[in-house]
Amino acid sequence: MKIEFAPLNIPLARRLQTAAVLQWLVTFLLLAEVCVGIFVILIIYNYWFLYIPYLTWLYFDWRTPEQGGRRSNWIRNWPLWKYFKDYFPIHLMKTWDLDPSHNYLFGFHPHGILSAGAFGNFCSAYSDFKELFPGFTVYVHVISCLFRCPLFREYLMGYGAVSVSKESLSYVLSQEGGGNISVIVLGGAKESLDAHPGKFTLVIRPRKGFIKIALTHGAHLVPVFSFGENDLFKQINNPEGSWLRTVQEKLQQVMGFALPLFHARGIFQYSFGFIPYRKPIHTVVGRPIPVQQTLHPTPEQIEELHQTYMEELRKLFEEHKGKYGIPEHETLIFK
Repeated sequence: MKIEFAPLNIPLARRLQTAAVLQWLVTFLLLAEVCVGIFVILIIYNYWFLYIPYLTWLYFDWRTPEQGGRRSNWIRNWPLWKYFKDYFPIHLMKTWDLDPSHNYLFGFHPHGILSAGAFGNFCSAYSDFKELFPGFTVYVHVISCLFRCPLFREYLMGYGAVSVSKESLSYVLSQEGGGNISVIVLGGAKESLDAHPGKFTLVIRPRKGFIKIALTHGAHLVPVFSFGENDLFKQINNPEGSWLRTVQEKLQQVMGFALPLFHARGIFQYSFGFIPYRKPIHTVVGRPIPVQQTLHPTPEQIEELHQTYMEELRKLFEEHKGKYGIPEHETLIFK
């Protein structure tokens, strides 16, 4: 295989962008394990004056990820995230004005390999979110097990991330006065196994819990589609029914997260590695679906709203796909 090396005269800004993405990637894949390892070492070597105070504090702070989290403007304003956003680059577009007197639930699609668009648009201060949606506070709901990792949980909450549990969603969406947005990557870990360039397969048909939550609290639903999300990495071919896909799905059921075998470019060359490709991401926020509060929704009401949501998501994709180079014959596949 011929290796295509990066030129030596690349501008400093582009090198900083690559470094920012590398930091994000390593953090996403390894920091939780490193934090757990550090904590185990503290216990093994009996640094009780460090781990005992932390465990005591953790006991009282355990429910914070279910109660709005603890965002840090200092972390969200790190210049690092500007370089991260500019690497791809990441863009946020709205199609409709939202009323700050309501609470909203954004369904983010697709998951992609690592949901770079969700992070870049909703977890840092360098996106256009505040300009496009003034008066709102955004919460990104992520897999709950991450908040059980000591030390890492503090870093994660600093971005504005909270648990994806029912309790956490209810806490955010039940706040009086409105102005809150919950963002859920609805396809979850399972959908990452379908994240192939040029493919648009979404795991949405069995996802109805978010519909019940929206009805219970009267939170308006908003479909969000991130064009380019699946183009950042290439994934080893894993069609349904293959031995690889079977193993991945079994692991996902046991661990709660998937293990897609992906690759892209390197740090100093473009031929192989795990750094995402420089592909633009355009995250389009769709038209809100009004939801009337129903404290005890019936299965029929849930199904009806779920169908409406899928129809609006499909409309959003069809209306905007031509702007981002997607052929007319391509369409969403719901599974």
